[in-house]
Amino acid sequence: MNKMPAALPQEDDEAKDPVFKQWTAEEARALREKSPSVSPWRVIGWQIIAGVVIALGAWLASGDLGVTMSAGYGALTVIIPAAVLARGIMSPMSSMNALSAAMGFMVWEMVKIGLSVAMFFAAPQLIPGLSWLALLVGLVLTMKVYWVAAIYKPKPAVVKN
Repeated sequence: MNKMPAALPQEDDEAKDPVFKQWTAEEARALREKSPSVSPWRVIGWQIIAGVVIALGAWLASGDLGVTMSAGYGALTVIIPAAVLARGIMSPMSSMNALSAAMGFMVWEMVKIGLSVAMFFAAPQLIPGLSWLALLVGLVLTMKVYWVAAIYKPKPAVVKN
């Protein structure tokens, strides 16, 4: 017959929790100046550049217009929905308060996903000589541009005292 092990002594939960210090307005401002956020429009700009490079690369690699258009359309299935999302979440209505910002983000993200899926399914009717591989390569590489935009983010502001 197996015996259950004795219960382990409970540790004091407060001893495990780190001490949190509430920041002052000045400390929060200094952090924002030190680490500026990346604008969604900057990310979309990088994605547009990537889409053009991807389409040109597909044309140089294959010489086939269908492959080139497929790769470019793959990039557009990322760029256009991302622009719609950015426009939606940057609207004044979406930033009235925390609840409307969260709800606005959820709604616009669903719109973005729906638009991406619709563009994906419309591809066979819109692109003559569609190459699914080229479309997927264009789509995936354009999505990965988020990393480039994060690496090349704006420089921190210089604080003069």
